[in-house]
Amino acid sequence: MIKVMRHHRSHSHGTASIDFYACQSGLRHWNGPYKVFSSLFILVLCLGLDHPWISVFVILTIGTVNLFGNRISFLNYFELLKMPFAFLLLGSAAVAIGISKQMVGQVFFSLGGWNFYVTKEGMLQSMELFLKSMAAVSSLYLLALSTPASELVSVLRSIHMPKVLAELMNMVYRFIFILFEVQREMRIAAASRLGDVDFKTSCCTFGQIGGNLLILALKKANTYYDAMVSRGYEGELLFWEEEKPIEFWQYLLLAGYFAVLVLARFCLLSES
Repeated sequence: MIKVMRHHRSHSHGTASIDFYACQSGLRHWNGPYKVFSSLFILVLCLGLDHPWISVFVILTIGTVNLFGNRISFLNYFELLKMPFAFLLLGSAAVAIGISKQMVGQVFFSLGGWNFYVTKEGMLQSMELFLKSMAAVSSLYLLALSTPASELVSVLRSIHMPKVLAELMNMVYRFIFILFEVQREMRIAAASRLGDVDFKTSCCTFGQIGGNLLILALKKANTYYDAMVSRGYEGELLFWEEEKPIEFWQYLLLAGYFAVLVLARFCLLSES
């Protein structure tokens, strides 16, 4: 029964269950600073090596780690990638499309005296930008899906980040997911009352949900602050920290991944 409830929770919350995935990840007991450094190191390495095949390799390998190492299903991982995928696709399309009053480019159409065109160089540049950005997103998901927010706050404190910033980040992070859940329940309630039967009604429903969400956000902020005070909050959030030593093979794993990426980049340079 517990497994069924957890399964339902992971699907019902959608993108709001990232912290849930992090708590049940197979990499949950790895050292926190090691996970943060590895994710950021791979991200910087991908951007620095700057080659589409390197980006594809990072997307595939890190995606495999997210699926099997972080124990997230393909459908849930796809749901998490949908929003950045759509955003990056539109951004890459904007890079590929040029505007000119001259008739240039392989593909073009006119609108109001302006010509919208696409060149081969522009398409290649937009494709490289898209792949590089998706590789960066995959690297950040490696961190988000394996490191709970409380552990990330501990890592930030260990590098002497101001306490107030770390605590604000944690509280804002938690409260965003609370508002996600409230908005989801309000949207379901509105849909059950035919609040999205047509476009005009949907716009009205959207406005009402936005207004109600603001009021509920203020109420819940006061409620959660009172709950924190009743549990001994005195201006500083304290988290239980588990000791997680770094194994030697984990150093070798990161060094091996770095060596493979650099070697692949040199091979690609020699071929070109």
